[in-house]
Amino acid sequence: MDISLLSKMIGQLLLDHEEVGLPGLGAFMAEMVPASFSDKGYTINPPYRRVTFIPSRSEDDSLVSLYSESNGIDYDQAKAILQHFLEEAKKELLEKKLVVFPGLGRLRSTRQNNFFFITDEELDIFPDGFGLPAVSLKNHIETKEEVQSKVEELVSLVEGPAPAELAPEEDAAPIEMPETPLVEPAEPETAAEPETPAEPEAPAPVKVKRERHFPKWLKVTLVTILVIAAVAAVALATFVVLAQAAPDFIDSILYTPEELRIINYQ
Repeated sequence: MDISLLSKMIGQLLLDHEEVGLPGLGAFMAEMVPASFSDKGYTINPPYRRVTFIPSRSEDDSLVSLYSESNGIDYDQAKAILQHFLEEAKKELLEKKLVVFPGLGRLRSTRQNNFFFITDEELDIFPDGFGLPAVSLKNHIETKEEVQSKVEELVSLVEGPAPAELAPEEDAAPIEMPETPLVEPAEPETAAEPETPAEPEAPAPVKVKRERHFPKWLKVTLVTILVIAAVAAVALATFVVLAQAAPDFIDSILYTPEELRIINYQ
């Protein structure tokens, strides 16, 4: 008996059994996990079977029966062999805090000698779910240019329409200067001086009000910061509400199923 053979028998039994007992150590439990959402609800994960370990539970004898049939020995002898091997494995687990089951996962022990199991990522004990991929609900991923254009549109909505610019000079009505009439020279017999026409008044200068313009990159940065702050405030408020209304849901986000089982067990 070695750990590789034991792991192979346990994996074989978990395909058809919900419980596989290890005499004197505990039991592996296989439970069905339905399809779930992740990635903020944009991804649907297919169903699968999850493996956990429950210490001090070994009523199931499927492992002993399989070992007895595979080696052509009686039930009692097979049970004695398994118990002896598992006793040594338990001693190693208490001393080194770790026993590796190849192909299944790792059985670990805490400082308080509480056992918990970490499943191997490649373990598959749900043949009916073979080939079922995760389904993404995201139809389109925005590019950097699209995000930039939307930010610019948001800036224009916040600032309002741009002020009208001063009309070019060619659009203004030209000011015609009156021509000075020619005065005929006075007759020798008269001493009258020629009349001097009145000079036209100069037009009043037009005062142009100059408005202060901020750089475009500064506007985009300020609006982006405001949007991020608003999203963060909404996310924080949602988290607080969920923490009060559904603490179990928050725990499922913060902790893995194995850690939750350890916390609940303690």
